[in-house]
Amino acid sequence: MDQSNTSSSTNKTGYCLPTISNRSAKVDFKRVKSAKDLLLSPRSEEGRERKNFGNVGSEEGRERKKSPQVVCFGELLIDFVPTVSGVSLAEAPGFKKAPGGAPANVAVCISRLGGFAGFLGKVGDDEFGRMLANILKENNVNNSGMRFDKQARTALAFVTLRADGEREFMFFRNPSADMLLTEAELDTDLIKKSTIFHYGSISLIEEPCKSAHIAAMKIAKKAGCILSYDPNLRLALWPSPEAARKGIMSIWEEADLIKISEDEIVFLTGGDDPYDDNVVLTKLFHQNLKLLIVTEGPNGCRYYTKDFHGKVGGVKVKCVDTTGAGDAFVGGLLYNLASNIQLFKDEKKLRDALEFANVCGAITVTERGAIPSLPTKEAVDKKLKEAKTK
Repeated sequence: MDQSNTSSSTNKTGYCLPTISNRSAKVDFKRVKSAKDLLLSPRSEEGRERKNFGNVGSEEGRERKKSPQVVCFGELLIDFVPTVSGVSLAEAPGFKKAPGGAPANVAVCISRLGGFAGFLGKVGDDEFGRMLANILKENNVNNSGMRFDKQARTALAFVTLRADGEREFMFFRNPSADMLLTEAELDTDLIKKSTIFHYGSISLIEEPCKSAHIAAMKIAKKAGCILSYDPNLRLALWPSPEAARKGIMSIWEEADLIKISEDEIVFLTGGDDPYDDNVVLTKLFHQNLKLLIVTEGPNGCRYYTKDFHGKVGGVKVKCVDTTGAGDAFVGGLLYNLASNIQLFKDEKKLRDALEFANVCGAITVTERGAIPSLPTKEAVDKKLKEAKTK
């Protein structure tokens, strides 16, 4: 289920494309005067609805003050996926564009399940950037924390699953707009009003985004937010494996919740057995951590808290594309956690939430692309019901 988090020895990086054709975008740009038109404006009806979250001066605001909210921080980009499966990037006859970026995928998943989610990040002030802002808006994600850079392009990633099973990446982001987000551009109010602040590790690779990331975490921590961390290892983007290991672990002990994959355990521990509970508990679990999750693809996941640990089995489905499966899992878990922040302390309720998250990931792999295949609450409930009757 979480195979999207695996790294590949064939990963490459590249430079941003100099031009982008407006034929690719899904937005009617004749009606869009600027990138700001695609943000949730407080002057619009939808903008007032989202901006009033926590505004106790209105009845709507008071109602939303009680509602959970998850704010996701990090990259938002365009994935280009081959139109034919089982080929290398060089052999692919063509590519289909799809919105991507793990934190953004998580935000959309939460919103699609019926929760309230926001996104903080930066894209280029170009047609792809505006398209991404519009996609978040269409999926009811609060995008008021998005920023647009006039100098750098929106990040692009070409990704494929080759016939030998290896995932291959090629990134165009030297630098891309997401790397240039500054601390001064953070929407601090959006962070402070959230219940959960979720992030990855890609935003730790380069300045000034690294400093913005750390500052955002401090703001969230001070505001009493639950800090949720999915490292989402992408070795191709780091200067070296050692830099990746050091960068990922540099903020490890700040998190309240961490989700990792089997491959990431092997990488972070220097080759230890990812299925050994003692390895996880002695090398990765820390005293400030409330919950550590290890995903095992179609086999489900393991969970570790200070008081108990166990495993929840996965759901068997026909896999079409694993892209976004891990993000859907995280979205399903955070959706439940935002509704019950005491989930860490109740093993039965935690297992129910993880079963829900497993199904979110399973549904996502049955279709191509991340955001297009993210499930609704109705679809998850239906799948859960089917699983229980078998």
